[in-house]
Amino acid sequence: MKKILTICLATALTISAKAQNPDKALARVRYTFTHIQDTTQRDKPRTENMLLVTGKNASVYTSYDKLNQSLNMQKQIQEQIKNQSGNGNMQIQVKSETKTPLTQADYFFFPNEHKMITKERLFNNYLIEEAAPQIDWKILKDTMSFSGIPCQKAITRFKGRNWIAWFATEIPFQSGPWKLNGLPGLIVEAYDDKKEVKFEFAGLENVKDDASEANADDDVKIAAPNGGVGVVKMVGIDTGTPYLGSEIKLPADAIKTTRKELDKLKDARDKDPQGFMQAQMTASGIQGSFKSNTAPRPSGGSAATKPEINNPIEIPEKK
Repeated sequence: MKKILTICLATALTISAKAQNPDKALARVRYTFTHIQDTTQRDKPRTENMLLVTGKNASVYTSYDKLNQSLNMQKQIQEQIKNQSGNGNMQIQVKSETKTPLTQADYFFFPNEHKMITKERLFNNYLIEEAAPQIDWKILKDTMSFSGIPCQKAITRFKGRNWIAWFATEIPFQSGPWKLNGLPGLIVEAYDDKKEVKFEFAGLENVKDDASEANADDDVKIAAPNGGVGVVKMVGIDTGTPYLGSEIKLPADAIKTTRKELDKLKDARDKDPQGFMQAQMTASGIQGSFKSNTAPRPSGGSAATKPEINNPIEIPEKK
C-alpha cells in the first residue's frame, strides 16, 4: 500500500524518560518470522525479517524490515529538505510501500534485572516496563546444527502455545526472538508445535569493536541565509538505524506509560489520525501543521490494511 504524508518539520521540545544504562552490542541475529494469522488461509502466512541485537546485559528485538523502511524514509526527507533550503515552511512528502503491516513493537530484555521494556512509537516513543516472563523450559538431549552452529533442543508451554526452541550453548546469551528468553544460550530458532508461528534462523554476525553509531547524525544541515549552516531536526518518526550501532540503549526521548494508556492513544490515532498528530506536535512544542491523505482506519488498525487475525501469537490459556 502506498502512503503519502505531508508534514512540516520544526524544532521540538524533548520529553525524556530515565533510561537504562547502555550495553555493548556483541552480536546481531537475523530471523525470518512467519505467522499464520488467519487459520482459514493457511497458505497465506505473514512473513517479516526480524533482528535481535544482544550483549551481555541487554538485548533488543525489532523488525529488520522496519529499520530499512525508516532508513529509506529518512533519506527521502533529507533529500527534500536540502532541495527546499531557504524555504521557511518546508513541505515534505514521504512515500512508503509495504504489502503487510510491519511489527511496530520493539522488545528490550534485561536478564540481570528480570525486566522487559516494550517500545512503541506514536509520534513520540513510549515505553512500557514489566517483569520479564519466567519461562519454564525443559531442556532435552536432542541436538541439531544451524548453519554450522551446534544447538540443543528445549520445549515449554508459553503464552498459550507449545514451543520448541533450539539454543546454542556456545553462544552464552539468554536472549532470543520476540519474548522467548531464559535458556543457557542464544535461541537460534523457535516455533510452536503446530508450525503456525516460526522464528527461523537467517544469519548471525559479531559486532565489531569499532562499530560507529548509525544514527549519530540524523539532523539535516542546510545552508542558512546569512551564509552559515542551519540544522533541521526531524521529529515524530524513527530516523536512522539505532540498533545497528555499537550499543543497546533505550531512546533518550521516550515517555514511560502503561499498556492501558497506550491503547487509549492508539484508539485516538485510529479515529482521527490528522487530529492526533496535530495534538502530539502541539504537546511537544512544535509549531507547524500535519496533513495526511490517509483516511481514518478502524480502531486497532494499522497503517496498512489490517489483516484478519483469528490466530494471534499470544493465545489466552483456557481456564
